[in-house]
Amino acid sequence: MAERTNGQITAAIAITIAVGAIISWAGSDGGDRLGSIPVFALCGALAFAINWLAFIPAALKQTEHYYDLVGGISYISIMLVAVLLSAELDLRAALVAAMVLFWSLRLATFLFRRISKSGGDNRFDKIKNRPLRFFMAWTIQGLWVILTAAAALAVITGGAREPLGAVGIVGIVVWLIGISVEIAADTQKSRFKSDPANKGKFIYAGLWAWSRHPNYFGEIVLWTGIAIIAVPVLQGWQWATLISPVFV
Repeated sequence: MAERTNGQITAAIAITIAVGAIISWAGSDGGDRLGSIPVFALCGALAFAINWLAFIPAALKQTEHYYDLVGGISYISIMLVAVLLSAELDLRAALVAAMVLFWSLRLATFLFRRISKSGGDNRFDKIKNRPLRFFMAWTIQGLWVILTAAAALAVITGGAREPLGAVGIVGIVVWLIGISVEIAADTQKSRFKSDPANKGKFIYAGLWAWSRHPNYFGEIVLWTGIAIIAVPVLQGWQWATLISPVFV
């Protein structure tokens, strides 16, 4: 049974990598290249590579302490590589890069502070001492980075440049709504959890009174905003990058 389970995990890892490769290939259609290598595909490979490298010390120490922080570093890294290796950015591409960088810096910092206070993440309790399963978690994070950032990468590396226009402005407004909801929800929950009287209780105040997962709602909305901004410059197989908000 153990061998079959390990085989299933190995197959799942292979599928995860394959999905990342497919989206990287689709997003690279007609886009900028570094020599013969598409910049989009390079960013996709980098997302996996960063997480695999971080897995090594994490597995040796059997710790998940830096998991979310590495996720944020992955987003920041691929955005910077995309910006530096792509053709001159226009307003749309520059704004998208700034949006993703702001979001990733804020979220990575917030999550790292949270786990530093709590001392751990119980989601990893049953897998951090099982290398193959733990490796799967880091591989999934690499895919998460690729899929969620796909539309943004298509804007930056896609090669097409168009005026921002009304569609772009709508996308910016949607993104602002999403990031505002996410920040407010995270702040409200942190304050709730910091009160000893609320230990073991679930938050039903503020935004959480309307949705049990308003931070996820904010996440979906902000990536939908990025996708809307991307629509006017997508071409060919790049349209597959609109999987971003759907995946989230």
